[in-house]
Amino acid sequence: MTAILRIESRKLVRSSAVLIGVFAVLSTMYLSIYPEFKEEAEELMEAFPDFIFDMFGLEAIHTIEGFLAAEVYAFFWILLVGLYFAYISAGFVSKDIEERKMDLTLSNPVTRESVILQKVGALWVPLLLLNGGVILFLYIGTYLIDETLDITSLVMVHLLSIPYLLVCAVIGLVTSIVIKKVRTSQVWAIGIVFILWLIESISNITVDYDWIGYVSPSNYYDPTQILVNQEYAFLDAGILLIVFVILLILSIILFKDRDI
Repeated sequence: MTAILRIESRKLVRSSAVLIGVFAVLSTMYLSIYPEFKEEAEELMEAFPDFIFDMFGLEAIHTIEGFLAAEVYAFFWILLVGLYFAYISAGFVSKDIEERKMDLTLSNPVTRESVILQKVGALWVPLLLLNGGVILFLYIGTYLIDETLDITSLVMVHLLSIPYLLVCAVIGLVTSIVIKKVRTSQVWAIGIVFILWLIESISNITVDYDWIGYVSPSNYYDPTQILVNQEYAFLDAGILLIVFVILLILSIILFKDRDI
């Protein structure tokens, strides 16, 4: 039975398209200012304090790779897209319970495990649309401003972001199961992902306590190293996938014990 997967997939098309539009606008703005920024990059870099570069892991921002890593990925992709995945997943269960749809769903010949897996499976829509759309837009955009962007690095920065985004999503899924009210679960999911991102960002500027960043999913995804240095942290991606599987199993266990 894949009806849940089809229904949930259709629901995510519109919000994914809207987010692609947001990134298109932001990318257009940033790409349009890059030629001028490139000429004055050294002076602009000196104007910012060092902790800003440490906090966001910025490097070689005078290059198109470093510029995109700083302006598009270090904040907008890691934080905003991460929050988006947490937000939509935080409504997977709590929204259906609040709207009395879960009783009807479970009255059909479908297990609770299948319900969770199909809802999570629907995330293929934003994963495919967002990653594919942004890759295409940035590659064409850099070509139009007479810059060369390595397509392999661009693809890898998106490919390696998938485990990170899945972890953000499953955090939202857990809150969706634990918390009854959909709005409350969404606020908690967004808050948790944001706090984890903030912890990792602060850990970058505190040498004595940099270990606290290990608890944050964003610690295991570094777009700057991928784009600028072509360093692909497959081990870190594997760690994120393990965390995703663990939290997914936890969510299934919690949902099986949940009183609907």
